[in-house]
Amino acid sequence: MSTAPLRPVQRAAPAQDAAAPAETVEVSLADRSYPIVIGRGVSTDSALIGSHLKPGRAALVTSEVVGALYLAPVSAALVAAGIEAVPIVLPDGEQHKNWQVLNTVFDHLIAHRCDRRTPVIALGGGVIGDMAGFAAATWQRGVPFVQIPTTLLAQVDSSVGGKTAINHPQGKNMIGAFHQPGLVLADTALLDTLPDRELSAGLAEVIKYGLIRDTAFLDWLEPNLPKLLARDPAALAHAIRRSCEHKAEVVAADEREAGLRETLNLGHTFGHAIETGVGYGEWLHGEAVAAGTVLAAEMSARLGWLSESDVGRVRRLFSLAQLPVEAPAMPAARWLDLMGHDKKVRGGRIRLVLLQGLGHAVTTGDYDPAALAATLAGSATRG
Repeated sequence: MSTAPLRPVQRAAPAQDAAAPAETVEVSLADRSYPIVIGRGVSTDSALIGSHLKPGRAALVTSEVVGALYLAPVSAALVAAGIEAVPIVLPDGEQHKNWQVLNTVFDHLIAHRCDRRTPVIALGGGVIGDMAGFAAATWQRGVPFVQIPTTLLAQVDSSVGGKTAINHPQGKNMIGAFHQPGLVLADTALLDTLPDRELSAGLAEVIKYGLIRDTAFLDWLEPNLPKLLARDPAALAHAIRRSCEHKAEVVAADEREAGLRETLNLGHTFGHAIETGVGYGEWLHGEAVAAGTVLAAEMSARLGWLSESDVGRVRRLFSLAQLPVEAPAMPAARWLDLMGHDKKVRGGRIRLVLLQGLGHAVTTGDYDPAALAATLAGSATRG
């Protein structure tokens, strides 16, 4: 994969969705329930923000690239809602998702005397969301948290559900906590400047929902992926809303990932191994998930659960989304070592999310090890 730095792209705002009303998807967790508000301009709607946050101060965590674009307008919206923004700007990239950079967040919180009533707001993609969320979970044993995701991947997946973490050199997202946000503002206007490669990476998680639990959505995606790549406002709004509905339903049923929620990790055991194995930041998360999902589909076929035409369809979907369908070459021993650090491992057994048919995902450690070995060997041969 290319490792050139991703730069924001300036595009004209799509006029046809400027007046489209915001939509709300509720994450139902009893007294910790919260809304995902999806719409153009919701991140700078001071009335909306003021209806969820009390006047005072808020720590606004962002990245250098995102901050240059959106820190000022979001800060202004907070001020209009009676909230003073304490900006905390972090370096960009997965390679900075570690203890050292996280500690700079705590340094700012201490320096500005932020207390237990000071909410932490994440303005950025999955890396910023994870780091700001982990800071919110642990600062003074937990403070309020708000997500303003700026990438498609974060809007459809990582901003919802309360999983926060940093990476360890031996494994992705190994150190973290569950800490639900009180509000998610999925502003589709923020996608206007998203680089094409980042947009495609987000589509990996969108496709995932169809593969694991919604074949009707999969049928819709196939002809509409070109529209999504072209940033058609109506298509994007539908894909984001449907993905958030699935994520909200799964999180409400299994908040702490005891069973059903594990199926959201389709392709992730292979994908996290790719990200760690090639070096954090070399592949985007969605790119690694796409290649990992193809491996999961191929292994499912080896177990007799998918047909070859099903596997071909999976590959075609990711190809249409301009995502990689071949994993990088790694020795099988390296694959197994990295996958052995996965959080779904039980008693030393690597448990995988596989497909017992399109739209039917299962998490299992009860599989023929030869099928996994053949899948990894096939990947190494192609790589």
